[in-house]
Amino acid sequence: MVASLGTVGRGHKPTDVKALFVLVNNSVMAKTHNPEWWGHLHWLTVLATQGSFTAAARRLGVSKAAVSQRIAELERAAGVPLVRRTTRSVRLTDAGQRLVDEVAGAYAEIEQGWARVRDLAGQPSGLVRMTAPVALARQVLVPLLVTFAQAQPRVRVELDLSDRLVSLAAEGFDLAVRHTHAPPDTHVAWRLCATRSVLVASPAFVQRQGALQHPAQLSQCPCLHYPRPGARPLWTFEPVHGGERVTVPVQGPLAATNSEALRDAALAGLGVALVPDFSARAALAAGTLHEVLPDWRPVDAFAPSIWAIRPWTPHVPAAVAALVAHLRAALADAPDQA
Repeated sequence: MVASLGTVGRGHKPTDVKALFVLVNNSVMAKTHNPEWWGHLHWLTVLATQGSFTAAARRLGVSKAAVSQRIAELERAAGVPLVRRTTRSVRLTDAGQRLVDEVAGAYAEIEQGWARVRDLAGQPSGLVRMTAPVALARQVLVPLLVTFAQAQPRVRVELDLSDRLVSLAAEGFDLAVRHTHAPPDTHVAWRLCATRSVLVASPAFVQRQGALQHPAQLSQCPCLHYPRPGARPLWTFEPVHGGERVTVPVQGPLAATNSEALRDAALAGLGVALVPDFSARAALAAGTLHEVLPDWRPVDAFAPSIWAIRPWTPHVPAAVAALVAHLRAALADAPDQA
């Protein structure tokens, strides 16, 4: 779902908020008649989505012991076990799952309502939990987050640097920035900028190896590549000025699932590296790396665009909207080379 900042996505059928109060009055509240348990129920829904006490505590901003204590108190009030605890994971019992299913939608509505009220203050505020790949975050996003923090002092950003493909909704992230061919159609997405893949080597390596004239020569060179699971390392190129594609098997002394590592190895003269342009841009500008085979364009090595992605909700928090707008404006001047 590609959208502008004002776009909303698919139809939404919220759980009736009354379900929360009916359930509480008929079960847990029957024993205590204490609204304090509403907070305990919310913590149970967070535990269900996060899958562990540690992750739930991090999401709630409290200690692991506090989460464990509240769930235990809720179980005593309910009179039935709600959680199965093992050394490695946490799973809900049938009663716990039923309880979460009943109240989760209501709490989501409450959270959205609270976000709308906070947005009435005019200035964006609150916490934005964001995830991004390591190299992309370090080289592109962190400098932009610094300027964003200076411009929006009431917004706090918690950045998770991870190359794994996380589930935004399940792990409680408000926003992801991803280097991808196409965003998932179940989410709202904004294209931030185009990128391209570049073939680079150090001046010392080029002098030692000699200038390459054709991609076929790469099969005789040490090549630094990004390994793909179950795939033979192959690089494909097409002539910039038109012509047939050429695919070349490559090998070399280093393969790494991080473009910074490949770039640094190329800087050290270890071989020819194929990396996203944002990883090599500064080194190319400084002359510490040279582009190899500039008349040939790498094909399908890395995704052609960087996207901001968020889970669909009927209301976009002002803090999230402000951060996306900042990233879009900052990256709009990036060369569209896709």
